[in-house]
Amino acid sequence: MKARFPRRLTTWAYTAGWAVVRGLPEPVARGLFQLGADVAWRRNSRGVRRLTGNLRRVAGPELPEPELRLLVRAGMRSYARYWLEVFRLPVMSHDRIVSGARVVNSEVLFEAHAAGRGVVVALPHTGNWDHAGAWAVLVGMPFTTVAERLEPAALFDRFVAYRVALGMEVLPLTGGERPPFDVLAERLRSGRLVCLLGDRDLSKRGIEVSFFGGRTRMPAGPALLAIRTGAPLVPATLSYAGRDWGIRVHDPIPVPVAGSTTAKVTTMTQRLADAFAAGIAEHPQDWHMLQRLWLDDLRSGDPRGLPAGDHSAGQAAGHAAGQGAGQAG
Repeated sequence: MKARFPRRLTTWAYTAGWAVVRGLPEPVARGLFQLGADVAWRRNSRGVRRLTGNLRRVAGPELPEPELRLLVRAGMRSYARYWLEVFRLPVMSHDRIVSGARVVNSEVLFEAHAAGRGVVVALPHTGNWDHAGAWAVLVGMPFTTVAERLEPAALFDRFVAYRVALGMEVLPLTGGERPPFDVLAERLRSGRLVCLLGDRDLSKRGIEVSFFGGRTRMPAGPALLAIRTGAPLVPATLSYAGRDWGIRVHDPIPVPVAGSTTAKVTTMTQRLADAFAAGIAEHPQDWHMLQRLWLDDLRSGDPRGLPAGDHSAGQAAGHAAGQGAGQAG
């Protein structure tokens, strides 16, 4: 009974958020979420300390501490904005979702889709990936993604329903009728987009890459899907552009001509990491990484951040659409 209460409380909190935040005037809701971000920043909670460490890697040692502190505050405000929009996006007008998208290099996606080719779109935890997904659906490019099953189950169902309502096809990582990798490959061969978050690997089976001067692991799945299906692997990085949303579509990552499948996956995943790094360096405040990422932090059990694999339900839902499928195959 004791174990159920926190889960029920979590479910209730998010359900209340969806109901209450939608009903508030937007300026009021925005102000409340920014206030919450500032309070967390001032208290320097574990997540804030972890974000500080991660952004130090991005900014480099030359950035003065006061400027880093302001960058972290901007990062927390950006993260709070993401959650505000999670609650409000289902009632946002379609015109606002599309007109507010500031897309660079969108022809990469449109041309592939028009030719009937599937596309593997890999993204880091930047900006608002739910908005980017809704934009893709509304401009005629429906896609499929994967969600890790969360506890409590009612909250998982709520997040899946939320994304389905935005027009996404969401496959469960476990418990489905077929392995998700097989379904994703089938969708790609039928000309559909597949979108996966790919900047953090939780399985310890990912591909080791160089990232902002350190070593980390990223999922093999995006590259492997591209190799197995012939679909182009396209990185995309997201940001906020004032009150609008930035979507930068990077050039496709080619499959190496020679080498084993493992070698090809390794090369492509490193190039994916390089594209992520370029996008994050342009808008570091919009990278919502409040967990340990680099291998030396994970090995040291760095106390400044969340323990490896420790996510709140909300954080897990935010990156679940791809973590599992990123390992499939």
